[in-house]
Amino acid sequence: MKLGEIQKLKIQKKVEFGVYLTDGEERVLLPKKQVPENAAISDELSVFVYKDSKDRLIATTTVPLLTLGQMGVLTVSQVNKVGAFLDWGLEKDLLLPFKEMTKQPSEGDEILVRVYIDKSQRLCASMKGIYDMLSKNPPYQVGDEVEARIYEFGHDFGTFVALEDKYSAMIPRHEDVSKFKIGDVLMVRITGIKEDGKCDVTIRDKAYIQMEDDAKAILDLIDSYAGVLPFSEKASPEVIKRETGLSKAAFKRAIGRLYKERLITLDGGKIRKA
Repeated sequence: MKLGEIQKLKIQKKVEFGVYLTDGEERVLLPKKQVPENAAISDELSVFVYKDSKDRLIATTTVPLLTLGQMGVLTVSQVNKVGAFLDWGLEKDLLLPFKEMTKQPSEGDEILVRVYIDKSQRLCASMKGIYDMLSKNPPYQVGDEVEARIYEFGHDFGTFVALEDKYSAMIPRHEDVSKFKIGDVLMVRITGIKEDGKCDVTIRDKAYIQMEDDAKAILDLIDSYAGVLPFSEKASPEVIKRETGLSKAAFKRAIGRLYKERLITLDGGKIRKA
């Protein structure tokens, strides 16, 4: 009997509450409401085997959204003191234990997970190990715009995303992703494809488009400082990133545009609104 997999089992015995199926060694109950009409002893049925709320093996003819070893997107139906429960198309939701979370999701979130068997021989979901399951053979070219789902914030490395929920990619760490959460889907642009097939992507528009938004954001920031920004483009990348959310290069491009349009002045290490 293969826990977590779709398999063909034979009807061994009929009972009032369903039928017992067997693989020749073990047997499992298929509840009455799941039994096809006119099913007979020795008929072979294709079923999925999992465990019920009392940890007993049970079969279903319903095909779940994910089976053992598969990766995919599931919706969080509930979060409680045990963990999160995910809707995978069966009557009993799939448990995502806290220890298998990269970050706690909320009810309604759609997150990328894989299915595994825990130490208690129960089927569970995990947000970990997704990186190794994503394909490294992307069908993209530099400049392509693609949907990406965030599956892990990578701290010093960047933000890990799955392109179309299939392909491995990363948003660089200098790009501001603070407004996003695990499971969010965003449009990214391919900026590079490494030899191993992993993609580098950006959430920013092409420089000439993004510069307009950056320039406006800087003008708003100057207004919040009463018309004088207490640092210039010569400040450290860390200060610029902390104060503006921009990389130093993007900040300098935007400042250059504002200066050229005579919307700001640069004087004494400060940026003033003209």
